[in-house]
Amino acid sequence: MRTFWKIFYNLVVLPILLILVLGISIFKQKYRMGIKGRKKIFLNLKHKSKYIDNGKKRVWFHVSSLGEFEQAKPLILELKNLNNDIKIIVSFFSPSGYEPSKNFKFADLITYLPFDSIWNAKKFVKIINPNLAIFIRYDLWPNHIWELKKKKIPIVIANATMRRNTPRLYPVLKSFHRVLYNEIDYIATISEDDKKVFELLELSNPTIEIMGDTRYDQVFQRANESRKKHLISENIIKNKFVLIAGSTWEADEKVLLNVYKNLKRDFKNFLLIIVPHEPTIKNIIRIEDELNGEIPHIRFSELIDYKGEEVIIVDSIGNLMSLYQYATVAFVGGSFKGSVHNVLEPAVYGIPVILGPYHTNSQEAINLIRAGGAFSCQNENDVLEVLIRLFKNEDLRHEAGKIAGDFVNQNTGATNKFLSYVKKVL
Repeated sequence: MRTFWKIFYNLVVLPILLILVLGISIFKQKYRMGIKGRKKIFLNLKHKSKYIDNGKKRVWFHVSSLGEFEQAKPLILELKNLNNDIKIIVSFFSPSGYEPSKNFKFADLITYLPFDSIWNAKKFVKIINPNLAIFIRYDLWPNHIWELKKKKIPIVIANATMRRNTPRLYPVLKSFHRVLYNEIDYIATISEDDKKVFELLELSNPTIEIMGDTRYDQVFQRANESRKKHLISENIIKNKFVLIAGSTWEADEKVLLNVYKNLKRDFKNFLLIIVPHEPTIKNIIRIEDELNGEIPHIRFSELIDYKGEEVIIVDSIGNLMSLYQYATVAFVGGSFKGSVHNVLEPAVYGIPVILGPYHTNSQEAINLIRAGGAFSCQNENDVLEVLIRLFKNEDLRHEAGKIAGDFVNQNTGATNKFLSYVKKVL
């Protein structure tokens, strides 16, 4: 079956994928950026690889995009702490991951992954010449996997996850994925459920163990660094109930602004800080127009002139993680739009988290709600009710916050578990 699937993949699947990507790129800038970024990939690789000592161990991390890179970061940092001579190579599939991460200082080489042809895979693996290949979560490309296996380079998956309803378990696809995953040496899953689903593939080669999720380690490390940043004066937040709404979209902001207007009738000393997911001038002005002169507001970039405004609109990027430390309660955006953003970032500070109805894309959100550290709201009235309860009941607020903080702390440690395996093969 291995030979059959290699032929089928290269003669049927890859041409279809290439046509789809080229077609979609006509309408999607993200795809055009990805194609453009790969045009001189091997020329750039050869140039960059000259600066990596061939006598040193090389570890190649491949991630799909930015979220997976956040999971890779704790592993990279600990590997560097373990042995600073280890050279780290990071490849991205998506420009949304590559562009904001291309200057990450703890990687020795950062690149796009080339299109998954046999020729590209051979050339790519030959140039980067890794001693170990680590794929994060799920972004596996068959020709690169087969080339690594051919060269007897250990292949591992960290933060591996697979849902029970995954199409990969459908009869024909199951056969293909059994062949592909049998090329892997070690699969470190996020949870016991993930491990059980991988076992349904009836794999014969890889060792499958539960590792946990390195996102908890990453968010814990980032919180420690963020606490050192002082972005808001104590005079601004002193004796105030601070609601920070992070990574919000228009649908989230509409709900929150209506709720805020209602709350201000009965509660004083209530400060709302809105951190839009896309803080463009257009979005900032739209939020300001929604306030419509009813509520005094100020942009984050103008805080030096703060005179008691009740709403702060953050008009920059990169500050959300640090801003959450000032929150009494946090709302995580995307949860009234379609898919919630990172719930661990506020939870790590030990504060209650409020979410809209669209949070089932995040297992952490589901588990945090079950634990009691987060509150699920179906509509505007639910958000209003939860905020009133948290505003009035300090014990409830502290209890939910403690649960949220403990939820993150108790799930750290995946990085060290994974590195115990890596040490054996390097």
